[in-house]
Amino acid sequence: MVEKDRKRRRGKRQAIVGNEIITLENVSKAYATGAPALNGVDLHINKGEFVFIVGDSGSGKSTMIKLLLRELTPTSGNINVMGYDLVKIKHRKIPKFRRNLGIVFQDFRLLKDRNVYENVAFAQRIIQVSNKEIKRNVPSILATVGLAGKYKAKPKQLSGGEQQRVALARALVNRPTILLADEPTGNLDPKNSWEIMKLLEQINENGTTVLVVTHNREIVNSMQKRVVTMKRGVIVSDEEKGGYIDED
Repeated sequence: MVEKDRKRRRGKRQAIVGNEIITLENVSKAYATGAPALNGVDLHINKGEFVFIVGDSGSGKSTMIKLLLRELTPTSGNINVMGYDLVKIKHRKIPKFRRNLGIVFQDFRLLKDRNVYENVAFAQRIIQVSNKEIKRNVPSILATVGLAGKYKAKPKQLSGGEQQRVALARALVNRPTILLADEPTGNLDPKNSWEIMKLLEQINENGTTVLVVTHNREIVNSMQKRVVTMKRGVIVSDEEKGGYIDED
């Protein structure tokens, strides 16, 4: 019981001064119906960290990701990501802010009528990267994720693991400062799940800050990264080299 109480910390983990890249201070988010999705959350993440966000459905994980993407604004509290005040940020500056974020979803969200190369190149075209740079960047990132021989394949010709690699390449091609992965292994078998996690770990080792929302207990417990556990809109544990915590 003492050990369990010790782990029920509220996310006020000490940040390294000058190295903080994500800050949530007393953040709450309430919807029109039901209990608050987030309730007084404090979270500090430093540059270069690899952090798992875990918790049951309804714990507030998805709301937190949407707040970090600036798809939602908090009911109260402050959010700062990469120096951007996400409460006060002007709408015209949101696209520029998001260019520094890479996003990976559970359902891949690939363009079904485009091949692998075009799916990844699309992320560069929408920010007006030159064709010369695209021709250099896309093959390089596809090689990084192990898809060097799949340029012309359409999504339907790929396995689930390969489709997630395309999604990961698309998220990384613009060299984001932060990578947010929302259940990246949710539709994958164990072998492909581990391969994706190894890629995320490699990306983190190269300097990208990585946040992973997941229900995969085996991966979380095995990788021994920082684990932030949420329940009913609050952080109940924030542990270095943590694992899943069973809550009453």
